[in-house]
Amino acid sequence: MFFNINYLIYMIPAFILVALTSWYVKSAYNKWSQVPARSGLTGAQAAQRLIASAGLYGVQIQPIAGQMTDNYDPRTKVLNLSEGVASVASVASLAIAAHELGHAMQDSEDYLPLRLRAALVPAVNIGSNLGWILIMIGLFIGWTQIAWLGVIVFAMGAVFSLATLPVEFDASNRAKRMLVDSGIIMDGDERNGVNAVLNAAALTYVAALVTSVMQLLYYVSLVGGGRRRS
Repeated sequence: MFFNINYLIYMIPAFILVALTSWYVKSAYNKWSQVPARSGLTGAQAAQRLIASAGLYGVQIQPIAGQMTDNYDPRTKVLNLSEGVASVASVASLAIAAHELGHAMQDSEDYLPLRLRAALVPAVNIGSNLGWILIMIGLFIGWTQIAWLGVIVFAMGAVFSLATLPVEFDASNRAKRMLVDSGIIMDGDERNGVNAVLNAAALTYVAALVTSVMQLLYYVSLVGGGRRRS
């Protein structure tokens, strides 16, 4: 009932978009990770310089395993940088380290979209597990009110993806400004590389939103079709 041709009709375009986006991100990262930064700064060194210039002295930097696993943890004020970013002096490393530091700046300023996204996390964790269960139960027993409740709960995932966009776009914009204003990137070619890496990364969040919306629309069609059949 839940995995049928209609599901594929809704989700295949989203899966294709995710696959293309993933390829584009890896392509941009691989290209610009091979281009040395003229400043000679690794991602960790650049982040340390930007932390000092922004007055974010409570932020610590630590290495983390994996590739493109970089993140900022607002709970511990730790900037986690993957080995390929922390210890490599490349244009891609500068872009990624500065982007994550953009989140640290948002945190220090109580940036409203960041707080909103954080507030949505508990609801999303519940909704992603509970929503489809309510939909299944409601359709199975023929009680569409429960199924529609499941749709509403499940919709929190799409709301979270939507709330993520301004947070990530703003962090990238901050990164671009910081790298230019600090003189860490020194010419148009490096600026183009930073833009390419960060713009590619931003597309992953757009793809995530499209995927969430298409899945939500599938469930809406499923519950709406079940109601008509009843």
